[in-house]
Amino acid sequence: METKHLSSKKPVVTGWIFSGLAILFLLFDAVGKLMKPEMVVEGTVTLGYPESVITGLGTVLLLCTILYAIPRVSFIGALLLTGYLGGAVATHVRVENPLFSHILFPVYVAIFIWGGLYLRNKKLREIVFLK
Repeated sequence: METKHLSSKKPVVTGWIFSGLAILFLLFDAVGKLMKPEMVVEGTVTLGYPESVITGLGTVLLLCTILYAIPRVSFIGALLLTGYLGGAVATHVRVENPLFSHILFPVYVAIFIWGGLYLRNKKLREIVFLK
């Protein structure tokens, strides 16, 4: 009975909604880094990074997000984004930001990334079948 539910269209649509929200957020973040408005530069410098790394971070984030958005390579994109978001967690820990609003925010995004991928990818559901 549970298997039938996972093969229906509703989880796939829900997965694309979760993935779409994550993709939109990550694209917004990547474009912000590539355009480098004053707010992004100030935020990055406050976190302890020089302004010179912002374009590189934006490029990496954009490429990883594009990979995640392409169904055939979305698993690789999700893995790469997990690493990127892990760096964001480490950065917020290092500067002693608040736990739930800053340190765990990248984890919340990762939950949308992996949850969306799990719901929309039949092969992943077969490998990791959660009852």
